[in-house]
Amino acid sequence: MKVRKFALADASFERSPGQDGDIFAANVIDQRHGGPITIGFGRYAPNQSLDEKLTVDDVMLVLEGKLSVTSSGSTVTAGPGEIVYMPKGETVTIRSHDQGAVTAYVTYPHWQEAHDAA
Repeated sequence: MKVRKFALADASFERSPGQDGDIFAANVIDQRHGGPITIGFGRYAPNQSLDEKLTVDDVMLVLEGKLSVTSSGSTVTAGPGEIVYMPKGETVTIRSHDQGAVTAYVTYPHWQEAHDAA
């Protein structure tokens, strides 16, 4: 695999698996490209919520808007330029605020493979 650069314009968003809210993911690198990690963008409409038991280690960088992540009774809120790390095995609730949010993410291993196997 060669060095590559990606922008939001390169992303093809699809509804995140297992939910019917206005939350979308767009992998730009994943198992189809031969790398060990998945890299992509996320898009959350205003005031959306996603509950997930993580089957991968997930790193999320907030590019626009604001998100809150709750796990084990504790909540962190992140805005533009801030990173949230969510370890494998945690049960999290990710909630967007009034302005929605755009994120970039990295998962190890590939979240689609882990989600399909769960």
